[in-house]
Amino acid sequence: MKFKFPSAYTILFGLIIAVAVATWFVPAGQYDRVTNETLGKEVPVPGTYKEVEANPQGFADVVLAPISGFYDPGSYEARAIDVALFVLIIGGFLGIVTRTGAIDAGIERSMTRLRGREKWMIPILMALFAAGGTIYGMAEESLAFYTLIIPVMIAARYDAVTGVAIIMLGAGVGTLGSTINPFATVIAANAAGVPFTDGIVLRFFILIACWLACVYYVMRYAERVRQDPELSIVADKRESNEAHFLKGRDHDSEAANTGFTLTHKIVLLVFAGSFAVMIWGVSAGGWWMAKMSALFIVASIVVGVIARMSEEDFTTTFVDGARDLLGVALVIGIARGIVVVMDAGKMTDTILFWAENAVSGLPAIAFINAMFGIEVALSFFVPSSSGLAVLTMPIMAPLADFVGVQRNLVVTAYQSASGLVNLVNPTFAVVMGGLALGRVPYERWLRFMWPLLLILAVIIMVSISAATVIG
Repeated sequence: MKFKFPSAYTILFGLIIAVAVATWFVPAGQYDRVTNETLGKEVPVPGTYKEVEANPQGFADVVLAPISGFYDPGSYEARAIDVALFVLIIGGFLGIVTRTGAIDAGIERSMTRLRGREKWMIPILMALFAAGGTIYGMAEESLAFYTLIIPVMIAARYDAVTGVAIIMLGAGVGTLGSTINPFATVIAANAAGVPFTDGIVLRFFILIACWLACVYYVMRYAERVRQDPELSIVADKRESNEAHFLKGRDHDSEAANTGFTLTHKIVLLVFAGSFAVMIWGVSAGGWWMAKMSALFIVASIVVGVIARMSEEDFTTTFVDGARDLLGVALVIGIARGIVVVMDAGKMTDTILFWAENAVSGLPAIAFINAMFGIEVALSFFVPSSSGLAVLTMPIMAPLADFVGVQRNLVVTAYQSASGLVNLVNPTFAVVMGGLALGRVPYERWLRFMWPLLLILAVIIMVSISAATVIG
């Protein structure tokens, strides 16, 4: 019988079980914590680690972990239940817009005008997403764009992986090269006791170099797929993906074959305006999941009124659209359950203590690269960029003083490591949610990504090593 790689649900449940088993063998430990007034968060105090009474996780904890993952905020900016609800509402909104036929008509018009120049959508879109990543750490908000970008890519004779890569790598490389991102760079710099502008030139260099590498990689893959669709890593899913993202809409759309009408244009203006308002709200207005969700409920109603939908048609379409993304919402909660089990088993601080001991006393270049490697490992367990900053910077940054490395380089190593891992991290809900939206199996995403991960890691390590030598 041919082996079939398990689904995202099985992978995540397997990781929950593995972490629960580890809590029986990894010593439980804890740092003392004090409140950092600047951050408004509790941070660990260097030199205070001690072993504490173990709390190994059993069967009941494993079963409850996915449920707790929805509600436990941990060190995240948002609870998984808030993100999952946002995804469901986005699904309803997209269902309403799709039903009007506006997206189909808009895609057809765009493909006609871009014929022969479709490939330039890739760097332009990746630059926009990278801007969101470097400015405010675009993550959960990117989930709203998958069902918009992927149909455009498939219509341009690329594939679903190209659409996923544009969004996930675009926003991800922006976060990897964060410059003023308040949820990564600013929090980490404050926790390390340095101005967040220290080291910004190096971060700009890493951002640009890694963005160029990602754009070249995606464009090269996309062009190969366009020339020969069998080279797609989801070639066996091509027909079902086209049916899901394109053809299925034609059957459900009331206006699929009526051309690009004035109603379509108004609906698309509302559609684009909704995302523009969301980006403004997050970056400048301090919005988060509740306000973003409310925005798309209002936008759904506005589109329904413009398209003159009946009340029954509107509600049925909205619920059907939300139902399409239910699996994505479940993945988000399950992914958070892994961290819930690890924290409950009191493993997190022990792993941090081991990391502290591992880098102590190393030469400068070895130290900064070891720091990068350790942050890579810790990022798997703590996918939240702000959570990882608060956890590690108060402990790791002071160690740099003893080997003559600037603290801002530790901040850069941390954020680069966090951003790199979160391009493929199965414990990061944005990765698993994005892949579920794009209908790209996790193991195929890994197959697509591993050469690029090596390239990005080399760019980062060479950059931080050179900066260490220059001083």
